[in-house]
Amino acid sequence: MSTEAVTHPTYGNWRRPRRPGLGPLGLVGTFGVFGGLVVTLLASLISLYAALIVAVPVVVFLVPLAIRTQDGRNVYQLIALRVGWWRRKAKGAHLYVSGPLSARPGGRFRPPGLLNKVTATEGRDAYDRPFGVLHHPARNLYTIVLGCDPDGGALVDPDQVDVWVALWGEWLARLAHEPGLHGASLIVETAPDPGTRLAHEVLPRIHPDAPAAARAVMEEVVERYPTASSEMHTYVTLTYGVPAGQKRKPDDMISDLAIRLPGLLGGLSSAGGGSAYPLSAERIAEVVRVAYDPAVAADVLDARARYGGTGLEWDDAGPAATVETVNSYQHDSGVSRTWLLTLAPRGTVRSSVLKGMLEAAPGTRRKRVALVYRPIDPATSARIVEADRRSAQFMATSGRGMVQARAASEMRAAEQTAAEEASGAGLVEFSLMLTVTVDSAAELADAGVVIRNLTAASRVLMRPADRMQAAAFTCTLPTGILPWEQTLIPHELQEAL
Repeated sequence: MSTEAVTHPTYGNWRRPRRPGLGPLGLVGTFGVFGGLVVTLLASLISLYAALIVAVPVVVFLVPLAIRTQDGRNVYQLIALRVGWWRRKAKGAHLYVSGPLSARPGGRFRPPGLLNKVTATEGRDAYDRPFGVLHHPARNLYTIVLGCDPDGGALVDPDQVDVWVALWGEWLARLAHEPGLHGASLIVETAPDPGTRLAHEVLPRIHPDAPAAARAVMEEVVERYPTASSEMHTYVTLTYGVPAGQKRKPDDMISDLAIRLPGLLGGLSSAGGGSAYPLSAERIAEVVRVAYDPAVAADVLDARARYGGTGLEWDDAGPAATVETVNSYQHDSGVSRTWLLTLAPRGTVRSSVLKGMLEAAPGTRRKRVALVYRPIDPATSARIVEADRRSAQFMATSGRGMVQARAASEMRAAEQTAAEEASGAGLVEFSLMLTVTVDSAAELADAGVVIRNLTAASRVLMRPADRMQAAAFTCTLPTGILPWEQTLIPHELQEAL
């Protein structure tokens, strides 16, 4: 009898584009090196003392650019982060109070921070389904939120999983051709199931004349169900902007998004998303409300089961009070901490690489994993992969020994990326953020241990978003906040640093 080996598809070949410039200096540091050399040589024509006076400040300026952390940040960026935190704390911006007893106009519970100026409207798609649209006035961006119920990988053939992954990659590649799309995100939220949905479905259906044993079994199932299961929600956000040089009214943007929705939902369903549907403005407000106050999750589920909705508006979806510290974010009935991706899994991985991270974590109230995508248009993709390919070839031919072996591996990956891009594949920048919410600050240490175990099993490296916990918490909500759209320094200039 012969046995046939079962092969499981593997994935990978994601890589960070090489930073332009000499080594870790970046483009700005490289210009500083050559400019400093020229000025120092000219000063040496005067005297050696003049050359030292010029060279010392240049070296002092360049050394912080050459010292970098594991995720690529230099000393200047670390200093800017601390200075920004000190300024916010001095102004009291790390505290937030809303509601009728606060000094904020209107006396409502508006979401804080990056969501404070956001407004919510609603439209109707081609199937007359309501969908919410979040308008970010600071950048004039519009966000729609899609919900889906993924089929999952349990008892599914590897070939079918491979098809789903291929269709998901195709869906992401098509986003690069979406007019005005600035970014997308996939949020998977998990939490212990309070069991209210099962209780509302089972208990009213128990017949009064049912046998006592059957009644006891059903009541025991309803009682123990929350301890053995968890609820999971999956959201996809798409954030659009008005093309440069055009002026469009919000109603025109809503009509445009309504036309695009059926195609987006169809592609999401075929990529393993299961039943995909747009979220209404009320549903978006409920998700945000539960994120800031996890204690009301059971009440929200109960109201939806009983009355079909809560009637919650966006202006009342925020918390009553929040306090941001260096390494945590306290909001109503929860305390959260967010981690940021520093290194994606190296080498090849299987489709289940993030399975443990996406499942509900024991000892936590809620957990959200957000994958943030920045699609790149085809013209820019070709330029990036060709520049990366040339850089990899240079490193492979200029090194020796182990350095040369690693550079040769990177060159093969760059060649494969260039070939796939030339054949029509899309290029997407991505990152990962993870937020854990617990009941008290004392539980954050245990939650941190759980997260370290989960990230180690998923072969990813993450760091806490210290001194920007409030903003990072907001980025993991399905509200369309894109990190690169919230920075004072343009994305291109940050890459040059």
